[in-house]
This record gives sequence, structure tokens and C-alpha cells, in this order.
Amino acid sequence: MRQSRPELLGRDAERARLDEMISAVRSGESRVLVVHGGAGIGKTALLAYARDAATGTRVLRAAGVESEMELAFATLHQLCLPLLDRLANLANLAPGRREALETVFRMRAGATPDQFLVGLALLDLLSDASEDGPLLCLIDDMHWVDRASAQVLGFVARRLLAESVGLLFGVRVPGPELRGLPGLEVTALRDPDAYALLDAISPARLDRHIRDRIVAETHGNPLALIELPQGLTTTQMAGGLGLINADALPNRIEETFRQRIRELPAPARLLLLLASAEPVGDPDLVRGAAARLGLSLAVGDIDEFLSFGERVTFRHPLVRSAAYRAAETIDRRAVHLALAEVTDAKNAPEQRAWHRAAAAAGPDESVAAELQRSAGRAQARGGLAAAAAFLQRSVALTADPAHRTDRMLAAAEASLGAGEFNDARRLVEALGSQPLDALQNGRVAALRGQMEYASGRSSAAIPLMLEAARQFVAASPALARETSLHAWAIASSTGDRNTIVAVSHAVREILPPPGDDPLGLLIDGVAGLAAGERSAAVESLRQASVAIVDLPVAEVMRWGRVASAAFAGRWDLDGLLRVSTRQLALVREAGALQSLPEHLVNLGYALIWTGDLDEAAAAVEEIEMINEATGREAYPPYATLRLLALRGREPETVALITDTLRDAEATGLGTGLTGACWAGTVLYNGLARYPEALRFARDAEQRWDPWNSVYLLPELVEAAVRTGEERIAREALDRLVETTQPSGTDCAAGLQARSQALVHGDESRYREAIELLGRTRMRPDLARAHLLYGEWLRRLRRRIEAREQLRTAYDMFVSIGMDGFAERARRELLATGESVRKRAAGSGAGDELTAQERQIALLVRAGLSNPEVGARLFISPRTVEWHLRSVFGKLGIDSRRQLRDVLPDSG
Repeated sequence: MRQSRPELLGRDAERARLDEMISAVRSGESRVLVVHGGAGIGKTALLAYARDAATGTRVLRAAGVESEMELAFATLHQLCLPLLDRLANLANLAPGRREALETVFRMRAGATPDQFLVGLALLDLLSDASEDGPLLCLIDDMHWVDRASAQVLGFVARRLLAESVGLLFGVRVPGPELRGLPGLEVTALRDPDAYALLDAISPARLDRHIRDRIVAETHGNPLALIELPQGLTTTQMAGGLGLINADALPNRIEETFRQRIRELPAPARLLLLLASAEPVGDPDLVRGAAARLGLSLAVGDIDEFLSFGERVTFRHPLVRSAAYRAAETIDRRAVHLALAEVTDAKNAPEQRAWHRAAAAAGPDESVAAELQRSAGRAQARGGLAAAAAFLQRSVALTADPAHRTDRMLAAAEASLGAGEFNDARRLVEALGSQPLDALQNGRVAALRGQMEYASGRSSAAIPLMLEAARQFVAASPALARETSLHAWAIASSTGDRNTIVAVSHAVREILPPPGDDPLGLLIDGVAGLAAGERSAAVESLRQASVAIVDLPVAEVMRWGRVASAAFAGRWDLDGLLRVSTRQLALVREAGALQSLPEHLVNLGYALIWTGDLDEAAAAVEEIEMINEATGREAYPPYATLRLLALRGREPETVALITDTLRDAEATGLGTGLTGACWAGTVLYNGLARYPEALRFARDAEQRWDPWNSVYLLPELVEAAVRTGEERIAREALDRLVETTQPSGTDCAAGLQARSQALVHGDESRYREAIELLGRTRMRPDLARAHLLYGEWLRRLRRRIEAREQLRTAYDMFVSIGMDGFAERARRELLATGESVRKRAAGSGAGDELTAQERQIALLVRAGLSNPEVGARLFISPRTVEWHLRSVFGKLGIDSRRQLRDVLPDSG
């Protein structure tokens, strides 16, 4: 007879950590803890301890199920089911968030929600629920949680701060969604505790050498200590347990469960199989399916494995997998068919399709079609991994060759989108033997190109993308344009001028005339610029920019970041600021957090050009915050490099340049080299160390970037003139004029005039540069025009006139925060005989605030409410209030109105 389980042994430190967590949640704080360790090590027991210890706390529970991993948001639905009635009454929920949750939980039909919008909605839902009292969420077997749920839960775990909410995860090995979160590793029991546990569960006292052997063989794993001796006689334990080792222990435990299940009567085995095949643990579904199979829930001999209550639960996840794997194939099909028959086709179509697929003995078109429809629904809810799984199974059940080809292509594309490169590659290779039309050939070539690019083989990816574009031209011009743009972007990232020019010519040959299509005009323009056909290219970009200003939000999210090239390519940096601001607002309103960083990058660059360095820094900080919250890879630090260089911060800039150059060398990205060298040139021009500036500018010529290499030319002109390299300066000026002359913007003409004045010593050109740049919002370049003119006047000993220009430049540099250039202007003023007190930029109230506190303070000062600030920064209103209390304390104020008085206006 089975002994009752003893209380947790040898887990004093772990229990203390859980007690501290629960206490903090009860006191109004947020806590996250990832309990991790091998199978059977005691994670589930610790989560059960936390559940029982959390008296006075509402507990929500969910667990990943291996067979449910392909159903998008399945675990999230488990967790949130008790809270869904709060959605309709959630007043603080920002627009779009309620709809996002209702869409992923199939409470409404709707467009695909951004996965992180779902995360923001869940954050609000949990925060709202915690208003009624502390809330503890237990998520066990996180390694079996579907990917969509895992990403959302990981996001929420990083955004909790001041809510009475605890998230407690149980997982074997933390995946990327949980990386960096507070962890608690559960290790083997110490020998004294292992002996105590063995004694507590043994029906009779064992001989010492038997006890020693069991403890040694189980390596202190509690589940192994409890389960492996079950069903063995004392003789068997003494002589036959030495068949396991540490690596095989989970399999050995599961095999023990399987053996014990095989010894059960047939009805008991079938009932266990039925419960294991129903992942949600819905007792009504299990009861209905059991009736169809002629089974009674009162069958004996299963209590030690399974319990029926509000949910059907297994004593341990390994029991579930053992029950399923111990069954015969014919029995598995029978229980899946029974479950499909009792699953509601309207409310749970994906679960029904999955059960029907598992019940199919061979190709079945109706099941395959249902799986394909389920894939579409899963993808509409943001479940790419689920869509890929449905489509792959649909392929296996498809007999008709035409349908099979289409489904294989769709499965490969979904698999690639979900990051399942091996599955995508296998499907693409299988398509190689199929007869394909032009559109299908294009899709195959595009898939191969994307896989090559993802593997770091740009040179192999480019011809494949171009071939895909050729195949698409007749069948789908829109796909041809998008694929061509992708090929061009890959080529431009290499920094190899010959490659970029060749691809630019190829793209223009492949695509038909763009007409009035914005994307077609944009591609024609950027390719024309790279190919050296600047006049026609600038006109295409001008026409594209007119259309891009009015792009709807769906198009903005598809390729809005690339659209910035229509403005940057013709030196319309004021236009870049306008369109970047509009696009960012659209993406924010849509709640598309996944797309937000790339639009923040655009805005950050535009703000740097206009001299709004604090606002640009806030954009960069927001990007970093989103990357941290979503677990996505950081963007290359080019915007940060520009900020540091303009501010004249040499140690930080040089360190980041070094890192960027190393990464560029490792990845082969030419944009990294030119971006880093641009920053180095600006830094040392500002510090008046011109030989070093010239060295960085010349180093940049090792690679070619259609944007940075052009923007670097005014810096190269200045560095070359100041070091006496007249030939280099004139050659750089000629190249600059080639790029600016066709543009027709005040920005381009102003930079051209400034550089010509510097090379030729032409006073009229200095005045023209100041006038032209003064019409734009490019304050840094206008200030530098005043500086260069003032330096030129001083060298002619026209000191009074020089002081006027240098004073203007100095005041502008200080207000912008360009400390290096400000010091250069100050030294020039001193040389004219004027006494100048050194002023530091950006000092004053607010310097002691953290980056997030400053962001919150600035947004509140601008008039945003706490929910609006929370929506902007992806935190809950309660967290905003928590930060505001800290801000008020640091600034010595007690009201939101006073923020206008103590924080300087950033301009």
C-alpha cells in the first residue's frame, strides 16, 4: 500500500524564499521568481507549498502541457479564465487592449493583435485584480507552455513593480522568455534529508545497504526516491536498482510510471489515456468523451495517478506523459476521436481540429482543411508557432498534390516566421521535387533567401531574393517590390559598394515603372541613388515622400521605417522629423509594441539632427526599455553613438566605437563601420582634434553605406581643411555637391554652402549657409555654421564680428548640450579677448532622477494622466504612481503642477 507523502524535507531555504515573496506581495509589492531544476527535483511541490502558504491571497494557477504547446495562448487562457469577467468593467484599460485580450481568448473576432499589446492588457488586468487584494499566479511546467503565452508572461514579469502581484514559475531550464528574472535553483536533497524521505514513504524499514543504494542511485531526486521503489520487492530493490544514472533519471522515472500503468486493468488505462489527451483538464470534456468510450469515471486503481475536481489533474506531469506514451496507437486515436466529438467546434475549433488530426489514421482532406483554417485563426491571434504546427500536420494529412504544395509553402513560411528554421528548411527541400508555378517558385526562392540571410550568409541570400522578385513580377507586383527592397537592404548592409550598385541596377531592371505606388517610388529612388542616378532618384523620392506622409497605420507597420529613406535620401531632415513623429503616434495608438522600436529609431535620428538631444536620448531609453521588457535583441547602438559624439563625451564614445567596430567585423555589416566612424569624426571635430577626426573619416571609406557615407562628407571636409589636406577636402566637397545639388532642400543647400565656404574661404557662402540652415530645424548644423564663420573671421583679425558669431554658436551649443563644440567655441571666444564663463549643459533639477523617473516626470509635466503615461511606457498606472512618489521626494515637491517649475523645458 502506498504511504502518504511527508511534508517538504530539506527545503528550508527554498520555503523561506517563497515566504518572503508571499509576504512582499501581501504588503503591496510585486515579486517574480523562477523556480528551476530537473524533472522530479521538487518544483511542483514548492509551488504547492506557495499555494498553501498564501492564505488571504487570491491564487491563479496554470500549467504547461506538452500536447498543448501548439495551441496559441492556451496557458494564458488557463491562468486568466477566472478574471475574464473583469474585462468589461475595466475602466482603466487603454483603447485596443481589451480587444486584444478578447481576440486571443476567442471572445471576439478581430485583427491580429500585437503580442506585446496582449502583454500590456494582461498587465492591466492583473493590476486591476490586485486592487481587490494580493494576487499570486503560479505557472508550472513553463517549459511546456505555448510560445505565445510564454512571451506574454515573460513580458509581464519584467513590467511588474508596484502591484500586489506575484508571478511564480516552475521550469526545468529557463528559456529566453524568463532569462534575467530572479531565480531559485532547486537542487538535490542532501543525504540526511534523502534518507528521511525514503524512510517516510517506505512500507517497512529497509536494510542499511538497500537504503544506501537507493539514495545513491536516485541522486537526491525526491520524485525518484518516492516513485522508483514503488512496486519493487525488497529483493528487487537490493539487487536491481542499479540500472539508472543521473542523466537518464527523468526517463527512468517516467518508465516506472509507464510500467505501473501497464499493470492496471484496461478500463483504467483507457481513462488515464483519455485524461492525458485532454490538455485543459476540463472534467466535462473528459466525462463526455468517457461516455462515448463506454467508460465510467468511477473506475478503480487510478487515484494514485489522477484526481477529479474542478479540474482533472495528474499527480505529476510525468504521469501524464507516461500514460500517453504507454498506450497503443489504436487507443490514442480512439480517445482523440471521442474528444473531438465532444469539443465545441464554435468555441474551441483549434482543439477540435487537433484532436481530429490525432485521430486520423491516414490522409484526410476534411481534417487537413480544418487544420489549415485553424492555422489561419492561430496566426490571426499572433500564434505563429501554433500556425506552423497546424500547417505541418495539415501537410501530413493531405493527399491531393496541389493542396499539398500550397500547404507546404504556407507551413514553411509560418515555420520561418516562428523561428523554426529546421522545419522550414525541411519543407523547402521537399518542395524541390514538386512542379511549381511562378508564384510558388518565387515563394520558395524568397524562403531560401531569408534562411540564408538569417544564417549570416548575405552573399548567398541576395541572388535568391532577386530571383524571387523576378518570379513575382507577373504574378504579384506587390511581392516583387517588397522582395526587391529586401534584397537591396541586405546588399546595403554589407558595405560593399560594388555589390550595392549591382543590386541597385538589378532591382531597377526587374521592377516595372513605379507609377504612383509609394513603395515602388521608394525602391526606384533608393536604388537610383546607389546607382548614381541622383536627379531621377531624388524626384522618385520626392513623389514617394508625398504619399508616405498619408500612409495608413497598417502600411506604416509593414514598412514605415524604410519609408524614412524617402526623406533622408534627399536631405529633407525636417520632413524626416514630421513623418517619424506621425508614424510613431500611429504605431503607439495601434499598440504595436513589436514595431515601436524601429519607429523610435527613426525619430531618434531625426531629433539628433534637429538638436533635441534630450528627447532623442528619451527615445533611445524607451527602445532599451522595450527590448528589456520583450526580451528582444538590442538594436545596433548607432543613435547612442551619435548622441555621445555630439555631446563630446570622449571615453564613452570611444568605448562604444570600439565595441561597434568589433561587432561590425564579426557580422560583416558595413553600416556598423561607417556609423562608428561617423561618430568618431564628429567627436574629434568637436574637440578640435582634427588629425584623429580625419583618421576616422578615412577609415570609413573601407566600407560604403548609401546614407552614412554621404552624411560623413561634411565632416570629412572640415577635418581635411583643418589638417591642411587640401586635395582630400576638395575631393570630398565634389562628392558632397554631387549628392546635395539635386536635392533642392534648404538642408542640403546649407550644408553644401558651409562646406564650400570652408574650402574656399568664401564669406558670402558662410552667410548663405547660415541663412539656409536657419530656415530648417537643424540647430546643430546651424550652430556649427556660426562657429566656422566666427573662426574664419577671427583668423582674419575681425574680432568684433567674430565674437558675434562665436557667441551665437556658444549659446546654441550649450542649450543643445553639445559640450565638446561648446568648449571649442569658448576657446575661440577667449582668443578674441572676450571673457567667457564656462557653462555646463543639462545641469539642474532632475539630474538625480533615474531615466524612467525622468521620462515619467516629463510626460506628467506635459499633462498626461497616470493611465496615459502607463500606456506610453508599458507599465501599469499603479507603477506610474509609485515612481511619481519617488520623483516628488527627490525634487522636493508635492504636486504634479510643480513639475513645470522644477524641470527645465527640453525645447
